[in-house]
Amino acid sequence: MAAHPPAPLPVGTEPQTDRLRYLDVATRRIAGGMDLDETLRELRRAAVPAFADVIFIHLDDPLPVGDEKSAVPDVLRLHSTDRAPEPPKNTERSLISLRQSVPPRSGVAERVHLAVAGPLSRLLLTGRPAFGDAPGIAPAVSELLGPVAGAPGTLPPGRRLIIAPLNGRRHVVGTVVLLRRRDRPAFTCDDLLVAAQLATHTALGVQKAVMYGHEASVADTLQRTMLPSSLPEPTGVRLASRYLPASKTAQVGGDWYDAIPLPGNRVALVVGDVMGHSMTSAAIMGQLRTIVQTLAGLDLPPDEVLHHLDEQAQRLGSDHIATCLYAIYDPISQRLLMANAGHPPALLLQPDGRVEVLRVPPGAPIGVGGVVFESVEMAAPTGATLLQYTDGLVESRDRDVWSGVEALRAHLQAPPRTRAQRLAAPSLESLCDQMLGTLGPSARDDDIALLATRFEGFPADSVRYWFLEPHPLTAGQARTLTRRTLRLWGLESMLDSTELMVSEVVTNAVRFATRPISLRLLRTDVLRCEVTDDSPQVPRMRRAALFDEGGRGLFLVDQLARRWGSTRLSRGKVVWFEQQIPKK
Repeated sequence: MAAHPPAPLPVGTEPQTDRLRYLDVATRRIAGGMDLDETLRELRRAAVPAFADVIFIHLDDPLPVGDEKSAVPDVLRLHSTDRAPEPPKNTERSLISLRQSVPPRSGVAERVHLAVAGPLSRLLLTGRPAFGDAPGIAPAVSELLGPVAGAPGTLPPGRRLIIAPLNGRRHVVGTVVLLRRRDRPAFTCDDLLVAAQLATHTALGVQKAVMYGHEASVADTLQRTMLPSSLPEPTGVRLASRYLPASKTAQVGGDWYDAIPLPGNRVALVVGDVMGHSMTSAAIMGQLRTIVQTLAGLDLPPDEVLHHLDEQAQRLGSDHIATCLYAIYDPISQRLLMANAGHPPALLLQPDGRVEVLRVPPGAPIGVGGVVFESVEMAAPTGATLLQYTDGLVESRDRDVWSGVEALRAHLQAPPRTRAQRLAAPSLESLCDQMLGTLGPSARDDDIALLATRFEGFPADSVRYWFLEPHPLTAGQARTLTRRTLRLWGLESMLDSTELMVSEVVTNAVRFATRPISLRLLRTDVLRCEVTDDSPQVPRMRRAALFDEGGRGLFLVDQLARRWGSTRLSRGKVVWFEQQIPKK
């Protein structure tokens, strides 16, 4: 542990005014600790050598968190040189000892088992510091310090030792032992009051650090649980992501990303950020992400998704503000539809190496209310990469968002590429690492969520699309078109099952449609059929009675298809099914 200048005014050699001044400096130093290790380190710096020559700090294991118990923070375990023993029995209390002396050196952690009815327990219950020569204190010191106290001549005689309980708000969290060498004056009764103040402020600092770490850990776990455990793998697109929490002294925020498959092999690409850093921010993030997933399932355009998200966010409370960038990529048309709610702009890395900042009207953040959002459509050429991120990547104490966006664009900008170079473009994983490489060495002020999407498109010869008028002959037309397409694709072995399922799904659509229905066939590693109509009524599979003339269509689809489903759209619904294409 590095040396630190001692507190300027040693206690016991100056008037009472200097003692109070010392306590003011020492307690403010201890209270400034942000985590457990720093709090203990500041106690040592304040106490040694200004007040004592040697200090022993023992902390309860596990440390109390509110009215509960939690595991000892890892920072103390790092000082341990021995393997931690088994948990103590119910009749014992476990403590970890951290010994630090002057000259400063690394602490040595050891485990002490404290008997409930022992002398040290009785001392802790009094809640008051005591001199080493007080009646009954020697056994307590021996129980706490073990072999160190037992060695002859190890501890200085007389009032050169003070042992003080670390009294928190509701719990005793440990003890502190202060010793002076023989060449210094012994402790006085005033020093006993000073030790009590040092111990009290340290105990409060320890509890603050434990509560802070516990809350940050819970919030971080909450946030990571609500982020996608894995990204989908839709046809025509590749995805990669990163999430980095802020520096260890900051609470977690509400950054999130998502990729949501939509009907027709499209995919919704979402990045958002709830303002603030707390468990509340993480919880609000989880609610907003769920709302976005629900809205995406309705297949609404991006501006409508943000409009409804804004309405729902206001119901969660007027003080919850978030930004969101919502995009829909269609690999068949190779188009991108995007709307922005106060979020940093996305970047589009073109196949030739150019990087564009996508100028989408930013709108106001989610939760403001009464804002009109606007969807912008643009080309999404094959080989291009969309980069969406939260402001932690581009904003810091030293630069604003737009300066950071331009720096990121310049960092990613590459010279024009030849065709061979384009084919050898960096992978998405390395591109994400490259983006994070723009961060400076200083601690991050905010979380970072990053979603990278590479557009691969959909082969034109692997999709067929028709509009059909809803009348009694439509199912026959659909069968004919399906038969021709499957023969063209060399899938004759799938003709009978596919024709039957297409006929059943189209027949259901014709029953309720008032406008032309659409039939689309897509060929990837599976054969996918989609039938869209303008009726919002989603079909439900039921078991027909023995003499019923209908009601068996979806049952047949369920038996023949690998999987099938239906989705409500903003203007109707789509029913789809998939079959595995036989390997040749």
